[in-house]
Amino acid sequence: MNARTWPAEAEPDAPARPPLVRELLLVAGLFLVYKLGRRLATGHTDEAFRNAHHVWDWERALRLPDEGAVQSLLLHGDSLVHVANTYYAAVHFPATVGFLVWLYLRRPAHYVWARRVLTAVTGAALVLHLAFPLAPPRMLGAAGLIDTARVFGPSVYGPPRTDQLSNQFAAMPSLHFGWALMLAVGLIVATRSRGRWLWLLHPLVTLLVIVGTANHYWLDVIAAAALLGVVLALVRPSHGTVRARRSLPLRLPVPRRRPAERHGTGRCGTERHELAGAGR
Repeated sequence: MNARTWPAEAEPDAPARPPLVRELLLVAGLFLVYKLGRRLATGHTDEAFRNAHHVWDWERALRLPDEGAVQSLLLHGDSLVHVANTYYAAVHFPATVGFLVWLYLRRPAHYVWARRVLTAVTGAALVLHLAFPLAPPRMLGAAGLIDTARVFGPSVYGPPRTDQLSNQFAAMPSLHFGWALMLAVGLIVATRSRGRWLWLLHPLVTLLVIVGTANHYWLDVIAAAALLGVVLALVRPSHGTVRARRSLPLRLPVPRRRPAERHGTGRCGTERHELAGAGR
């Protein structure tokens, strides 16, 4: 097997996959902490709305785009709004789970690194949710936005005062965007195909969806990107991850031989026939 097609799994020093049961428990614990930790900030309604007014004023002072400009694009058709609401409700968790499963099966060294990054980002975000409860723009009258999920469906949230499954005042930072951006970063790092940069479309679409549906402010997205950047700077890939990256197969073009060379009828082939004739 040549160097162009040598798979990463066949490398002598390829890292072993972590124990499956342990990883299932760790990932399940990560999602459980995500769901339960968000509920710890419930009951801070007044503070969440005060913070929402502050964030809205900060964005105007920074001259950030109005979230309403993105929402107006979605409101051009009911189908587009419905797709955006479905993307918000159905893609976040399954995409992250699929990302971790693929890394575990195909890139175990990258899996360990990505799981650590996601765990650190989630833990830090939950602390910020508790320290800075924030009502989303769909609840803020000053924003002039509508709750697209409630009006057009589907919606994953119930009335804020009776919703016992989620904390709707945990807008900053946006883990929707933070996880989506880490998915793209992880797949870009773990693969070497030319089209791997297209994974950046996932956080880009997520950005437009969470802002257009009035679930997050621009500053929620900026805070999530900054938090991920800090975590990526602290949680560096291990040496095994770097070796696994370098051992990924390269898809190099195979040089084609000219027909004359392939059949021995070119210049070199003619010279060989002439020498053979001279020998006779």
